[in-house]
Amino acid sequence: MPRITPRIRRSAAVVVALVAGATTAPAAVASTGTGAPASLAAPVAKGLYQSAYSERNHVLWTASAVGRPPVTTSALSKVDPKTLKVLATYTPPVTDAATGAVEAVYGVAVDDEHNTVWVTNTRNNSVAVYSQRTGAHLATLPNVAHAREIVVDEKHDTVWASAFGDGSLVAFDSRTYKEKKRVTVEGAGPTGIAVNERTGTVYAADLTNDQLIVVAGKSTTPRLVPAGDGPISVALSKNGRTAYTADNTGGTVSVVDLDKGLVTKSVPTGAGPLSVATDNRSGAVVAVNRTDATATVVDPRKGTVVKTVTTGANPNHVEIAGGTAYVVDKSGTGPTGEDQLTRFRIR
Repeated sequence: MPRITPRIRRSAAVVVALVAGATTAPAAVASTGTGAPASLAAPVAKGLYQSAYSERNHVLWTASAVGRPPVTTSALSKVDPKTLKVLATYTPPVTDAATGAVEAVYGVAVDDEHNTVWVTNTRNNSVAVYSQRTGAHLATLPNVAHAREIVVDEKHDTVWASAFGDGSLVAFDSRTYKEKKRVTVEGAGPTGIAVNERTGTVYAADLTNDQLIVVAGKSTTPRLVPAGDGPISVALSKNGRTAYTADNTGGTVSVVDLDKGLVTKSVPTGAGPLSVATDNRSGAVVAVNRTDATATVVDPRKGTVVKTVTTGANPNHVEIAGGTAYVVDKSGTGPTGEDQLTRFRIR
């Protein structure tokens, strides 16, 4: 989970692996790795990257994009979280009429206060805003170099994006869409991003330097905190005192004491962890392991694995809402090559 909040009712998360057409085919049953109750899976779109849950509208938003530039297939899709049926699909605006290239979407987060969806346009070095009500494209905000992830701080009317291309964290006003803060760490490669809405502090996984970049709400001076081996995604505990990183190189989830500034545990989860989220109900942490095609539920207090669930091939991102995990993959196993969404109960 990328943020904690005293008043918002859900988790919203975002991690993008670099670089759509939707289907409403019936959901399928997928087995779990430990004999736990079967999970639900269904094809959604080609090129899935991330999802984000809206409690206000009780829908799951997914971002997808296919291929390298010029990217001509990309979609922002609205999915029923109960049935995993695609309710609507919206195509990003065309950026080049000659090639048909669109402003492809990769990372996604929701702002329920303003009823909008924010996305990263990684290939276009920008972020964009869409209406949750109509799916209309509202704005494109440039100068976010290789925009990777995005997260919303509703309490402070702020949206943060990680700019992997130049080591920056960029903040926008969620009401006016204007840039309000930019913090750059030379030589850094920020990927996953999380925010504590109580304090306004933002945390970014620095994949390049095995650390977290921490920027307090009223500060422009970053604090650097050690993390695991190849941290690519970050989530926070409910009280905001602990961070969890998906360590892509190490094959672990690391538990980081933010007050002490050190890693207290690293729990093996599988090969190639790519995304991590926190379940505020149970305190459990879920990581998706891209190479192993699994999702691992971790008890961070004990430093143990609770269970492992089989997903589709190449799981890319996990979102948690109401004690349920939603995993998007890049398996291409749908009837016409769509990637799928898998849903399972955490406990």
